[in-house]
Amino acid sequence: MKVILLKDVEKIGKKFEVKEVKEGYAMNFLFPQNLAKQASKEALIWLETQKEIEEKKAEEGLKETEELASSMDGRELIFDVKVGDKDQLFESITAQKITEKLKEEGMDIKKGQIEMDPIKDLGEFPVKIKFEHNLEAEIKVIVNKIADEESNA
Repeated sequence: MKVILLKDVEKIGKKFEVKEVKEGYAMNFLFPQNLAKQASKEALIWLETQKEIEEKKAEEGLKETEELASSMDGRELIFDVKVGDKDQLFESITAQKITEKLKEEGMDIKKGQIEMDPIKDLGEFPVKIKFEHNLEAEIKVIVNKIADEESNA
């Protein structure tokens, strides 16, 4: 029996693929679980429409991701931190801190998208941010020490 998969089904196929399966499997498992429907002429026409809709969604998602990546590329994030006597940082700059700083600026980036080792020194550091569709952006993280108020006294 030919069926159209409505979701990815392990060992059978991916969403919107037309597959040949045993009738009992389709009737007793795929149809009741709403994982597939019978591949009639009407259903195949419906399938083409669904594929076009999915394609448009994917294109829109790609455009949005490209815009976000290009707006991120070259951005500078400045962290003012307290340091010890020999300019050692009391705390390192992590992907979590970068995520929080970006969120303050209206960018919704997840910690897992940031590729970096924790920053433990003063200076400028390039940090890569990965996006869907194999896109990436590079931002510059600048770590400055907070001016010591006691030295002015």
